[in-house]
Amino acid sequence: MNIWFTSDHHFGHARIIELANRPFASVEDMDQEMIRRWNAVVQHGDTVYHLGDFAFDDHNKYLPHLAGQKRLVLGNHDHSNRVKKAKGWQTIDDLLHVKVLGDVQIVLCHYAMRVWRNSHHGALHFYGHSHGTLAGDNQSLDVGVDCWAFAPVSFQEIAMRLLDQPARSEPDHHNPWSKVR
Repeated sequence: MNIWFTSDHHFGHARIIELANRPFASVEDMDQEMIRRWNAVVQHGDTVYHLGDFAFDDHNKYLPHLAGQKRLVLGNHDHSNRVKKAKGWQTIDDLLHVKVLGDVQIVLCHYAMRVWRNSHHGALHFYGHSHGTLAGDNQSLDVGVDCWAFAPVSFQEIAMRLLDQPARSEPDHHNPWSKVR
């Protein structure tokens, strides 16, 4: 069983092709290709954490066609009327704390955060929403499809990319007034 991370598919959203400069001729082409790329990497017993903005349409049009156990972290376009009707999400959360490889802590949120639980102890943070326009650091990274060839990405691939990111600058939360003088 493998674990995958992804975000911002925007299934059924024609305008995202222009807004995010995606290389698809139509929304149908985009949807079909992203389903193909998802299923090219995700196997039946795998878990996929989707960090929001799954679809601009009925989720049930897409979920049955995607392999794996799917867990949703809500994004700003995951409207409650679509999510409530959806059959196929194992869990639905606003924010999620997970561990991989035994003890690697990861905070999952649709939005990028400057600090998160245990960030000062090395916990990682994966986010979406920014469609590749917000730089990460060596603890925090955009896992959206626009950054990862329109497919879910494994923890191992993310870990390799984190090695090439700039060092994290953690604010000193013990002395918040140290910079004010």
